[in-house]
Amino acid sequence: MADLTRIRAALREAALLVRRHAQGVVHFEMKPGHGPVTAADFEVDALLAKLLPQHGDGWLSEETKDDPSRLSCRRVWVVDPIDGTSSFIAGRPEYSISIALVIDGVPVLGGVANPASDVTIAGGPGLGIIVEGDPRQAFGELPSGALRVLCSRSEWHRGEWDHWQGEPMLCVRPMGSVAYKLALIAAGAAEATWTLHGKNEWDVAAGVALVRAAGGEAWLPGRGEPRFNLPTPLFRSFAAAGPGLGSRVRDFLVRENRLG
Repeated sequence: MADLTRIRAALREAALLVRRHAQGVVHFEMKPGHGPVTAADFEVDALLAKLLPQHGDGWLSEETKDDPSRLSCRRVWVVDPIDGTSSFIAGRPEYSISIALVIDGVPVLGGVANPASDVTIAGGPGLGIIVEGDPRQAFGELPSGALRVLCSRSEWHRGEWDHWQGEPMLCVRPMGSVAYKLALIAAGAAEATWTLHGKNEWDVAAGVALVRAAGGEAWLPGRGEPRFNLPTPLFRSFAAAGPGLGSRVRDFLVRENRLG
């Protein structure tokens, strides 16, 4: 519980910092071979590195050079200072701050904050989740029995979700931050998400803890449950579903010959 309290406090401080940056024009640069990065990414990274790790804890962050010593640590903090930086730059409220505590390869605590909507979701398996704010504020009513599926905005723009548009029992909505997608599933504001593209551990670790805390499932299609704090912290694909929906989502994806 002490770690969860520190996660929630760190998210509050980080969200204030991000909101200050969002008040003006957000300047960015491109990371070689990767996407954009802003001053806010680096400042949040430094803030979280100061607030979270204790003696003996490992650290894995998108904005910190990877230190292989984390591999020998039982406790590792896995963070994404701003997940959905492109949305943050564009002024879309689809970015988040993501914090996970991984112990022996398993995310045991997670916290995700969306500074733009003032929503924070935190918790872990066995502890349940704490929701601050209204995670459903951006969504309309869902037809009875349908699944609200949150997809990658970039995949949406590339036409990779056109196949799903005619499916009557799916309500597909694009969103920028995968961490926030998973947090919304945990909070009951959406039912599922999946992707055929790679996701880093820092993208999904906190969300996995939250989805599991809510009674849902997260898996690597065709390869079982994800393990964390790996030498190469990258998953080739990813899927998650809310409580009681894992089998339905798996069956649907297998039937469509997409994922399993």
